[in-house]
Amino acid sequence: MPGLIANPTTSKILIVDDDEGVTQTFARMLRLEGYQVRTAINAEHGLQEAEQCHPDAIILDLRMPLVDGLGFLRRLRAQDDQRSTPVAIVTGDYFLDDAVSSELRELGAELRFKPLWLEDLVGLARNLLKSKVIH
Repeated sequence: MPGLIANPTTSKILIVDDDEGVTQTFARMLRLEGYQVRTAINAEHGLQEAEQCHPDAIILDLRMPLVDGLGFLRRLRAQDDQRSTPVAIVTGDYFLDDAVSSELRELGAELRFKPLWLEDLVGLARNLLKSKVIH
């Protein structure tokens, strides 16, 4: 459909981060922009949320206990209905192993570094939703 632009009021974004402060801050910032936001504080809960609400985009922390962002992404991409869901990995780790960076790209994730300010986060959400429209 030509000219189709993701509408924030109907776009669902899932935020998965083990730091509840980050999760709630990101959620609040995106809700102020009109997005419907779901949150999860670990990968297991995030995968359940993704299965239940079928988000239009996912913003995911890389460093989480038990199952990290890469493990989440591998499991997400193994599900047929989640193979093309746009995902951004957000991390404070500026020194990522090349193998990890490569696998993130292969799994179709955008990589961003913390801290993310309001305009960074909103821009990221828009980019992810734009890529969903293209797919």
